[in-house]
Amino acid sequence: EFLRAYLGEEPGDILDASTGEKIGRHKALWYHTVGQRKGIGKVLHPQETAKGPWYVVAKDPDRNILLASNKYDEDAFSAARSEFYVEDIRWIAKQVPDEIQQGGNKGRINMKIRHGPTIVEGLLELLSTKEDETSGKIRLDAKDGGLAPGQFVAFYGLHTEECYGGGIISERHW
Repeated sequence: EFLRAYLGEEPGDILDASTGEKIGRHKALWYHTVGQRKGIGKVLHPQETAKGPWYVVAKDPDRNILLASNKYDEDAFSAARSEFYVEDIRWIAKQVPDEIQQGGNKGRINMKIRHGPTIVEGLLELLSTKEDETSGKIRLDAKDGGLAPGQFVAFYGLHTEECYGGGIISERHW
C-alpha cells in the first residue's frame, strides 16, 4: 500500500524470458524484485501459472517490461545468476587496487553481496574508470540465487581481509 500511495501504478507486460511470449501483466515494476518467486503467480495468465514456479529474472524499465522464467534453476539462466554489471564503484584508497590495475583493469577478488557472512570469489573487469562513473562486469565462480539491482557489492583482496571498496548491482542485467 505504501508504494501504491506514493508511486501509483504503471501497468506493463510480463514476458517469458526464454520465449519472449506475453504471459501476464504487472501493476508496476517497483512491486517486483529480481529473484522474486512469491506473489508473481497472481499477475500471470492462469494457464501460465500452472507451468511454474516462475521467477522474476530481469526488469526493463525503458520498455516497462518484467521478464520472468520458470527455468530459473536450469542452465539457461546460470549466466544471469553468476554474471552481472556493477556501477558507481568507489575505492576506499581513491584508486583502483594494484592487483586489478596490473591485470589490465581486471582481476580476481573476493566479494560480499548483500548482507550476511558469505564471501564469494570472482573476476571483476572494469569497463569504465572515470572518477565519477566507474563501472564493471563481475563473473562469480558460483551461481548466486538472489542477485538484484540496487544491492551492494563489497570488494576485498583475494588473499587479504582488506576491503577495497564497493559498488551497486546495475539494472543492466543480461
